[in-house]
Amino acid sequence: MGASKTFVFAQRQNQIAIVMKALGHLARVAILDYLAKMGQAVSKDIVNELPLSQPTVVQHLQELKKSGLIRGVFNGSKTLLFH
Repeated sequence: MGASKTFVFAQRQNQIAIVMKALGHLARVAILDYLAKMGQAVSKDIVNELPLSQPTVVQHLQELKKSGLIRGVFNGSKTLLFH
């Protein structure tokens, strides 16, 4: 579905689609699982736990934050996350 067609659907439907897209990536599910266990973490902790590079983790964290699944403060390599 192109971005230009989102206006024909309800806001709630659009938000559900955004969340489902975020959950559709295995790395993001693994990050959420890690955060569920730890409660909070810095991105370095996630890099040490998962077989992902720092830039990849940051990209996934940005998508999860954009979807509303996590809250956090992004400050370079000191990304503090709250589940």
